[in-house]
Amino acid sequence: MSKPAIKKDIPFTITQKALEEIVFIIKNKNIPPDYGLRIGIKGGSGCGGVNYLLGFDTVKESDDIYILEGVKIYMEKKHAMFLAGKEIDFEDGAKERGFIFK
Repeated sequence: MSKPAIKKDIPFTITQKALEEIVFIIKNKNIPPDYGLRIGIKGGSGCGGVNYLLGFDTVKESDDIYILEGVKIYMEKKHAMFLAGKEIDFEDGAKERGFIFK
């Protein structure tokens, strides 16, 4: 398998708060060094729209690779049109805690 090249222009944004939480997870949850943050979608057919995915995974041939402040980010090329312009944030409030896509 040939490894995809690292791209420079990330089509979505990750807030500083979300990035800090991602780095915290990497350091404290024993994420293997060859894993990166996978951002993607699931679904997309019918009236329900898409569900956004965030997790850790190894790189695949069909991925675009980005590096943001030392964090490897993997995204399937075909998901770019659904993620373009999105903002990934992290909320840590009394009612909600987690990543959100805006």
